[in-house]
Amino acid sequence: MKQWSLDRRAFLKAAGVLGAGLAMKPDFAWSAAGDTLRIRMEGDLQCLDPAFMNGGIEDVMMRGIYVSLNHFGDIRKGSPWSLWGAEKLEQKDPKTIAFTLIDGLKWSGGFGAVTADDVKFSFERIADKALASPWAYQFEKLDRVEVADARNGIIHLKEPYQPIFVTSLPYYGGHIISRAGTEKAGGKFTTQPPATCGPYLFSDWQQKQKVTLTANPDWPGPKPDFSKVEIYVVSDDQAAQLAYEADAFDYTKIAISATKAVKEKPPADTILIEAQSTRYVWLTVNQLSPRLKDLKVRQAVQYGVDVGQILTGVYDDLTKRSTGVVQPGTKFARASNLIAAPDYEKSAALLKEAGVSDLSLTLTVMNDSIRTATAQIIQASLEQAGIKVEIQPYDEAAFWGVGDKTQGDGYKNIDLALMDFAGGIDPSENLVWFRPDQIGAYNWSGFDSAEFETSYQQLVAESDEAKRIALSNRMEDLMEQSGGFVFICHQPLVAIHKTAFDPVIYPDGHPNPVLFKKKA
Repeated sequence: MKQWSLDRRAFLKAAGVLGAGLAMKPDFAWSAAGDTLRIRMEGDLQCLDPAFMNGGIEDVMMRGIYVSLNHFGDIRKGSPWSLWGAEKLEQKDPKTIAFTLIDGLKWSGGFGAVTADDVKFSFERIADKALASPWAYQFEKLDRVEVADARNGIIHLKEPYQPIFVTSLPYYGGHIISRAGTEKAGGKFTTQPPATCGPYLFSDWQQKQKVTLTANPDWPGPKPDFSKVEIYVVSDDQAAQLAYEADAFDYTKIAISATKAVKEKPPADTILIEAQSTRYVWLTVNQLSPRLKDLKVRQAVQYGVDVGQILTGVYDDLTKRSTGVVQPGTKFARASNLIAAPDYEKSAALLKEAGVSDLSLTLTVMNDSIRTATAQIIQASLEQAGIKVEIQPYDEAAFWGVGDKTQGDGYKNIDLALMDFAGGIDPSENLVWFRPDQIGAYNWSGFDSAEFETSYQQLVAESDEAKRIALSNRMEDLMEQSGGFVFICHQPLVAIHKTAFDPVIYPDGHPNPVLFKKKA
C-alpha cells in the first residue's frame, strides 16, 4: 500500500489565520485597566447549574461563584486537596464524613446564610436519579446528608467510595447551591443562577466574547488577589496566542505545536508552562451505528489508524501514545495497547472477513485547528485501509448535542467521533464515562459491558492499591477489545502567562483564577 506524509503547518495555517481574524473584531477588548486578571477559555457559557454544566468556562466560573467543601492545589504540585468552604472535613469511618462550614458564608440575592441544609440539598439533588444529571455518578454512593445544625453535617454513604475527596467534593457535583434559590427558580436553572456564594460574583456576559466576574464583598474566606476576572472566549489556540501577544489577556493555553517556538523566543514578560495533563484523547468507534455493528469492522478501524502520525503531525512528538484513558506515568496506567497499529493489511483482511467493501464512515469532530488536523490524519490513514471517511465539523455546543439521547436517536448513527475529556486524579474519574448508563450521554461508543460495570463498582470501593491497579487495567482491556476505542494520547498542558503572577491549574487542566497569586 502507498505511503503518505502530512504537513502539520499546512493543516494549521488556515485555521489559525481565521481564528486570529475573529479575535481581532472591533469589539474585542485588547487591554484591561486596574486590578483585573484576564484569562482565555475555548468555549462559551452554556449552563451554570452544577448538575448540568458541560465543563470548560463553566467549570472555571463555578470555582469563583460557588463554594465547595474542599478544593485542589496546582497540578504541577500533585494537585493536593485542602479545605475550602469547610473548616473541618473528617472521615469518621469508610461510610461517614463529618463537615463544618466556615462561618459567614452568605448567598447573594437575599437568600441568607449558606447552611448544612444547602449542602444536603446540593448533594442529594445531584444523586437523585430522577434529575438525570450526567454528574450523578459522583454521588451515587450517597445515602443521605444528615444536618446537625446550621454549619455542621454528616455525609452518609451506602458503601465505601474511595475517591470522594478528589472526584466528588471539589468538582462539579460538589459545588454547593442554594436550596431556597433553586426551588424558587423551579428546581433548575441555566445561565442565571438564582444565588451564588463564592469569592466572585457573576457580573456580565457578552455571548461568545467575554464573561466578567467581580469580587464578592460578602465572601468570608481568603480574598482573591484580583478584584475582577475577565474570561475571554477564543476557540482556537493559535488565535489565542496571537491575541495574548497583542496584550488581550494574561493567561492562555497555546497550541502544543507552538511549544518549541515559544521556548526559543517567548513573548515579553511571559512564563511558559509545560505539565502532564490528565486530558485524554481517543477516537470513538460507535458500535450502535448500523455500519459498525460487526466487531471485525470496528477492529478494522482500530488497525487502520496511524496514531504515530498524529503524535508527530499534531503534537510535534511532545507526547507518547496512550495505553488507555488513565493518565500515563501513574501506577494505574496500562503497560501497553492490545492492538499494534497501523496494520493496513490486517485492517483490509478484517473487512474482507466481515464481507464489507466500500466502507464509508463519518467522523464527528469539533472544528478547532488541533482537532481538525487530527481528524484529517485519521481520514488519510483510514484511506490506506480502504475506509472512506467524511469529516463532519461542529462548534463546541453543537458537537455535544450530536451524542445526546435527549435530542433524539442521532447518537445511534454516529460512526466515528474524535473526543477528549479532562481526567482526574483517581482512575475511576477517567473510566466512569464508559459505563452503560453513559450511553447517549458521554459514552458515544455504545460500549455496554457488564464486566466493566462490575469492575467499576469494585474499583471505587476497593482500598488495596494492587487490586485497584488490576481492576483499572482490566477495564481498559475490555474497552479496547470491544473495538470501540482507539487510544491516542494524553495532551501535554502548554500555557503561557504574565510574569506578574503565579497561576493555579486544576487536574482537569483548567485554571482556578480564585487562587492566582500576584508576585511581590
